[in-house]
Amino acid sequence: MRLLRSLIRPALAGFLMAAASLAPAQTNSWQLVWSDEFNGSIGPNWVFETGAGGWGNNELQYYRRENATVENGALVITAKRENFGGASYTSARMKTQGLKTFRFGRIEARMKLPSFLGAWPAFWMLGANLPQVGWPASGEIDVMEHVNDENKVYGTIHWQDHTGKYAQYGGNTATTVTDWHVYAVEWDTNAIRWYVDGNKYHEVNIAGGINGTEEFQKDFFLLLNFAIGGNWPGFNVNNAALPARMHVDYVRVYAPTWSRQIEAEAFSAQAGVQTEACSEGGLNVGWIDTNDWMAYNSVNFPTSGNYRVEYRVASPGGGTLSLDLNAGSLQLGQLGVPATGGWQNWTTVSHTVNINAGTYNVGVFAPRGGWNLNWIKFTKL
Repeated sequence: MRLLRSLIRPALAGFLMAAASLAPAQTNSWQLVWSDEFNGSIGPNWVFETGAGGWGNNELQYYRRENATVENGALVITAKRENFGGASYTSARMKTQGLKTFRFGRIEARMKLPSFLGAWPAFWMLGANLPQVGWPASGEIDVMEHVNDENKVYGTIHWQDHTGKYAQYGGNTATTVTDWHVYAVEWDTNAIRWYVDGNKYHEVNIAGGINGTEEFQKDFFLLLNFAIGGNWPGFNVNNAALPARMHVDYVRVYAPTWSRQIEAEAFSAQAGVQTEACSEGGLNVGWIDTNDWMAYNSVNFPTSGNYRVEYRVASPGGGTLSLDLNAGSLQLGQLGVPATGGWQNWTTVSHTVNINAGTYNVGVFAPRGGWNLNWIKFTKL
C-alpha cells in the first residue's frame, strides 16, 4: 500500500522469480485459525486508524470509523465526498495491529471492489515490528490492491533489502473487480504465492532471507482500507462515482498443517516383501508375511507433537502392522489391519503417535502378515 511504484532492479526481480520456481513446495493442508465473517458486526480484533494523508501516500481522504459498517453479512467501507479534518473525502482504514498477528499460512478475503478514477482499495499486511524498526524494514505483503478503473489487481511485497535499500516485487492479473472474488496469499518459510479464486498468478522466493527478505519470516498484522487518490492512482477523482463502497464478505486465516505421504514401494530396505501392480495406480507392496518389514530412511518431522499416521491397506483376512523409528529403537504402536475382502480392495486405517522433531528412519513391521500396503501418510496435528 505504501510507496508503491518504484520498480525493483530487473536482475533482482528475475532472480527472485527463478529461485521461487526452484524452492521446494512443502505439502500442506489448511486449518482455519481465525476469521471475521462480518455477521452482524465488526469483530473485536480490529482497530481503526483515523487521520488524513494515508501516512506517506498523499491520499486525499480522511479515515473515520464511521465509514465502516456491516450490511447483509458483509463489511462495507464507504468513501464519500465530504469535507472533514481538512480533507475533501472520507473513508475507513482498519487493522489487527496489537490484537492479532500471523506468521505463515493462507490469508484470504472475499471481496467486491469499486472501480473508478481515484479508487484505491486494498487488503494487505505489515510486519508486527513496525513500531520498532519502521517501514520498509518491517516488510509489507499486499494481498490485493486495485487502482482507478483498471480491470486487474496487484500482489506485491515491499522490504528493506540486503544492501539496506527499499525494494519491491509484484505481479498482477486481469480480474473483474466489481464482481465477488477470493483474494489470497499462501505464505511459508520458502515462498509467498498470490491467488485469485484459487488461481495462482504470482510467486516470490523468501527462502533463507534471500536478498534481505528475512522480514517475511516474522509476524504480520492485517489491514483493510479504501483510499481515494494518492501517489499511485494519482490525484484526479471521478467525483460522480461517489459515494462508493468496498465490500468484504469475510477475512480468514488458515495455519499450515504439515503432511507427507510415502509410497510403500519407495522403501530404502526391506525383508520378505515384493512389489506388484496396484489397482489404484502405480505399485503397492505385497507378499507381507509375519515378521516382514520395510524401512524408509531420512524422514524429517519438522516439529514435536502428535501426528496422525494413515495406511492404505488391503487384506483378504486381516492382520497387524506396527510403526517404529530407527530400526525399532523407538516403538510408536501397533494397528489392526481389517479384512477388506481382497488383496486389491483398499481401505485406510490410522492411529495417532507422538514424535519428537528430527530426522528418522521409519519402519513398518508385520507382527501378523497377510496384508498389502499402498502408501503411508503422516499429518501434524
